[in-house]
Amino acid sequence: MRGWRAAWVAMASGVVLAGGRAMAEPVGPAPTDSGPGRVTGVGGIFFKSKDPKALAAWYRDVLGLTIEPWGGAMLKYDAPGHPAVLAWNPFKSSTDYMAPSEREFMIDFAVDDLDAVVAKLNAKRVVILKREDEANGRFAWILDPDGTKIELWEPKKS
Repeated sequence: MRGWRAAWVAMASGVVLAGGRAMAEPVGPAPTDSGPGRVTGVGGIFFKSKDPKALAAWYRDVLGLTIEPWGGAMLKYDAPGHPAVLAWNPFKSSTDYMAPSEREFMIDFAVDDLDAVVAKLNAKRVVILKREDEANGRFAWILDPDGTKIELWEPKKS
């Protein structure tokens, strides 16, 4: 099982992995401070685009995101079937995991039915780079118009 995917399984089992990933070398113990002044989660994903309006329209038309008047989308953690956690995982700069994208990041969207999402993508002539089933879910990968790799993940049903 690869990196952060192992972390999902571990988190579901109540095991915490360093940095959200199975690491060859430990990064140190978790902080013991449980008082105020901590990170509680991811509040957004912000990135540059040559044409933000066109890119937002693509995410609306192809992936079904509701684009707000200010140009972005509000994705809810409490959507039915949505995982209870979000993975944060730095990769080595030499990784090819984001290939064929040349961007330094990848976006992973949790989906409720990968087959239905892929069918919609096929109807819109979006190229599916790869599909894969693993112990903790099903995956498909595509590229957005800016060349950002998008991972679509249907979590394994409990």
